[in-house]
Amino acid sequence: MAKVKPFKGIRPKEDIVEKVASLPYDVMNREEAKKMAEGNDKSFLHVVRSEIDLEDSVDAHDKIVYETARKNLDKFVEEGTLKQDEKEKYYIYRQLMFGRVQTGLVACTSIDDYENDIIKKHEFTRPEKEQDRINNFDHCDANTAPIFLSYRKNDNLNTIINDWIKFNKPVYNFTSEDDVTHIIWVIDKDEIIENISKIFKDVDYLYIADGHHRTASSYKVGLKRRKDNPDYTGEEEFNYFMSVIFPDEDLFIMDYNRVVQDLNGHTEEDFFKMIKEKFEIEECEGVEPFRPLEKHTFGMYLENKWYKLTAKDGTFESDDPVNSLDASILQDNLLRPILGVEDPRTSEKIDFVGGIRGLKELEKRVSEGMKVAFSMYPVTIEDLMSVADSGNVMPPKSTWFEPKLRSGLFVHKLS
Repeated sequence: MAKVKPFKGIRPKEDIVEKVASLPYDVMNREEAKKMAEGNDKSFLHVVRSEIDLEDSVDAHDKIVYETARKNLDKFVEEGTLKQDEKEKYYIYRQLMFGRVQTGLVACTSIDDYENDIIKKHEFTRPEKEQDRINNFDHCDANTAPIFLSYRKNDNLNTIINDWIKFNKPVYNFTSEDDVTHIIWVIDKDEIIENISKIFKDVDYLYIADGHHRTASSYKVGLKRRKDNPDYTGEEEFNYFMSVIFPDEDLFIMDYNRVVQDLNGHTEEDFFKMIKEKFEIEECEGVEPFRPLEKHTFGMYLENKWYKLTAKDGTFESDDPVNSLDASILQDNLLRPILGVEDPRTSEKIDFVGGIRGLKELEKRVSEGMKVAFSMYPVTIEDLMSVADSGNVMPPKSTWFEPKLRSGLFVHKLS
């Protein structure tokens, strides 16, 4: 039973929403963030990547960075760039990209559900990345970025959301610079709000799609506030974090590809011999990159040629939700034993390329110094949920969700 509640969203004025809304903090580096916000003093990057307002010599995790984030957030509210709704509401967030539509509910979800595995995880987190958002959320006294969650579709909830969209006008409707359209509706009718909360009590689990570090950080900030407020009731805002919750059928996961810097001391002849022990190899005709069209097949780009690799029978356990993932198959049968990539989380031999960049990016990375690239078949949302339900985690860099949720459309105050 998932606990989901409305909240008093802090939102941009309608006429400047395009200037405020920004890409999430973790899809860019400092230099890119600074360039994106250049000439735009309304960009929410001044809150989620506030180091852009400081000298480059200032460490991105210095205390002054988080103090600057709070200062910028307060300024946005004081000057009216952002304004808090007077009553608790739910919001509908629809995104259109590549002709596809995904429609989610913006709500608050419970840190207790996170602790009790009602909100299920499929990735490990890194302490240093958690601490960064802990500092941002704690200093700002707010969730400054939403968590991307999913649930197995619920027809009753779909009906409510679709009916609201049909009979009500959106408050925001804009297309961002990456050609993604963002449309927001505000659900402010008490009866509908109550009904939504009740429906989620029949939803067994929520699943983190994207934002494991933000979720862990929100949870730990909530625990810190509980410690600071020993008489807490459990209903205070710090017991919840801001999420956008999508039905599984709406979500689109792109491929997450790999590039490796060398052949681990092997000659190309020996490399191919070792691969053939676990994979069928076919040289691809033509000049276009090979994009896998089914599970357990891979593209390999080496010395200006593309090859199709197909995992042989017996190289993985088909009934194991983790072992049967393509990322596991490639790691266990090629990257680790042949190319020496022992731990893809920490190895400097490997890098990852999100599918949004296209397969030509793999060829580019090889031309710039990497030795070999691998194109992957995308993970499905069913794969993700199966791994989470089993209590396991996916291999690193298994999922790339598009489109990304914009920051700055909503802020959730913790007190």
